[in-house]
Amino acid sequence: MSVILVANPKGGVGKSTLASNIAGYLSHRGHSVMLGDIDRQQSSARWLAQRPASVPLVRGWELQSVDGLRTPKGVTHAVLDTPAGLHGKKLAQALKIADRVVVPLQPSLFDIQATYDFVQELQDARQDRGTHGQRLSVALVAMRVREGTLSQQQLQQFIQQLGLPLLAELRDTQNYVQLAARGLTLWDIAPGRVARDLEQWHELCAWLEPPTLN
Repeated sequence: MSVILVANPKGGVGKSTLASNIAGYLSHRGHSVMLGDIDRQQSSARWLAQRPASVPLVRGWELQSVDGLRTPKGVTHAVLDTPAGLHGKKLAQALKIADRVVVPLQPSLFDIQATYDFVQELQDARQDRGTHGQRLSVALVAMRVREGTLSQQQLQQFIQQLGLPLLAELRDTQNYVQLAARGLTLWDIAPGRVARDLEQWHELCAWLEPPTLN
């Protein structure tokens, strides 16, 4: 199974938006999915409570913290929404069960500075896993991007220095806010209503479902 960690030490960068939409996408694809939320604000948990029965099921992954974290059973994919300030031992605990880490960040100076050290920590963990024959994939997703702005250009320049793939630049739109309030994702409504947003997810979706080797 796959465990996808959505993490950034800075709060308010869009972790819950990203985690809930990843879970919704995977369930839409027919996978058995759990969504866990150990962030104090419990935004993903509240989203899950609002999710209607008429859309693909996302099960709740009941946990309180990374302490004693274990891979859930009975699902093909688990998505974990993490709190701000996750680093050091607690990050290491979460990474023990994860095979993929998605790092959301916004095009602001404060987000960029906070993300840099965190990415270095992830790179060290990835190298350590590699020496033991275990794979850890790490990728970045830019959130609330306003196209053509100076902040977008600065973010792109920063990402080039990190050596990690930028899988998506998700635009600043009320679509995510309005859907979240109803427990929905981009894949739960008519595609024509969110066509531009779905297009921005293509590369990230492919990364979430890598081809299997026969």
